[in-house]
Amino acid sequence: MSDLRRVSPSEAHALVADGYTHVDVRSVAEFELEHPAGAFNVPLLDAPPGGGGMVANPDFVAVMKAVFPTDSRLVLGCRGGNRSLKAIHQLVAEGYTQLVDQRAGFDAARDAFGQIVEPGWKSAGLPVETGKGGDRSWEALRARRGA
Repeated sequence: MSDLRRVSPSEAHALVADGYTHVDVRSVAEFELEHPAGAFNVPLLDAPPGGGGMVANPDFVAVMKAVFPTDSRLVLGCRGGNRSLKAIHQLVAEGYTQLVDQRAGFDAARDAFGQIVEPGWKSAGLPVETGKGGDRSWEALRARRGA
């Protein structure tokens, strides 16, 4: 995807104010701890029931398609910028046309030594929420799909 648009957290916040929808692709636990205000949670990866490491969410694309039409204006974000890029590539393959990746994620973009190279949503001082997110939670969105 050569024309991928990547924006800073502040630019993502401005896009949301202009009508874009923020989709947080972090795990349910990460989202519930803290997330961008107004964001929807559709995890690309999540912890399976009973514990263990993160695994691919088999319902990611199906729920996205059930909730957001392919012409939706979406900003995708995660913790540091990697999962959102992977999610965008999956969605482009499904016909989505107006996707924007929020660089630096919720936390920050870091170099190989763990040093912050770009502040994320929270450290940029942008509005955050805690909790499930009501009708924007993974549980509610998954139910809309019937998964």
